[in-house]
Amino acid sequence: MTEPAYPAARAVAPNVHAHFKRLVVAGTPAGIQQAALPSPAEIEAIIDAAFWASLRREEGYVPKISLALLSPDQAVHPIVFGQPLPLKPGALVRVAAAVERPGIHLGVWPGEDPLHVWGMTRSIPTFCFVLEVAAPGLLVIKHHRGEVGKFVNVAVLEGDQVKVIDEQASSLPDCPELLTSLLGFDTPAAWTGGVNVLVQLAVSMRAHGRGGLLLVVPAENVEWRESLVHPISYSVSPPFAELAELVGQASGEEDNRLWQDALTNAVNAVAGVTAIDGAAVITDRYELLAFGAKISRRHGRPPIEQVTVTEPVVGSIAEVVHPTSLGGTRHLSAAQFVQDQRGAIALVASQDGRFTVFAWSPCADMVHAHRVETLLL
Repeated sequence: MTEPAYPAARAVAPNVHAHFKRLVVAGTPAGIQQAALPSPAEIEAIIDAAFWASLRREEGYVPKISLALLSPDQAVHPIVFGQPLPLKPGALVRVAAAVERPGIHLGVWPGEDPLHVWGMTRSIPTFCFVLEVAAPGLLVIKHHRGEVGKFVNVAVLEGDQVKVIDEQASSLPDCPELLTSLLGFDTPAAWTGGVNVLVQLAVSMRAHGRGGLLLVVPAENVEWRESLVHPISYSVSPPFAELAELVGQASGEEDNRLWQDALTNAVNAVAGVTAIDGAAVITDRYELLAFGAKISRRHGRPPIEQVTVTEPVVGSIAEVVHPTSLGGTRHLSAAQFVQDQRGAIALVASQDGRFTVFAWSPCADMVHAHRVETLLL
């Protein structure tokens, strides 16, 4: 019996194709392998098969699959099947357990049929089309950024809801560096960019699933203390500096596995304390100063009444809302802190997976709430 078509696949395929075409036209530096340009028909077929596979179960497990469009010749040390598998939901679900760990992809390429699954790979070229099944009915389209483990989200599909990432969002006034890096356009040559610890902290905060609040304050002054209730429940003395020290060693260490593991462990340690009720505080040099802190309105400052909120997806329109419309007390406290401490930013993870970055916008003369969960999937 033929699977019914997934309408969102056909709707989003032209936009995704246009994105990858722009990447191919821009080119890559000499010596860096570049992936083939996926056609709209290929994009639609991969999305359709992955969507229906995501709704199935194999021995009671929800399939988590990553599909990459590349030939076996473009992979390093691939596992090639003796007989290719059809790009069908049933076939994908049966091999899902082998590729559910991060960094392993099912390789998809045209054969006698339009597309087939030829095997598995851990290496893919720059700008390679990747589709991940994150949850039932939740698909994320990405491209490989050229750095180890670095991907840039292109679109998110959840049921009949389609969100295409806005490539122009990073050029808006007051765009925070964190958002620029998440979008993948932080440097003209993103594949050689440095470590962005805030991105990794955001991903780790979202992953622990308990919700959390992280305040990033200037290291040069202590005015931020005027916006916290004292004594702070858990102050850190001396400041936890392992993360800062590892970032200081970053130059030339990006491909060093021991350094990567140490950085990941330090990031997870800092992100872990954000699960404690209250706010964690780090400097912009990544030194952990406190956690479990309670935010209070700075003396003489007005209560926050409105923020502007945007999401970096095509068609999103900026809205001015009360911060409680974004969430509960955690969001209200974060917005108040940034209004009172304009050199700081606040990262807020919700238990339901939403993620908001609060930063002061000089152009709008108010706190700007950036909804970025579509970039963290």
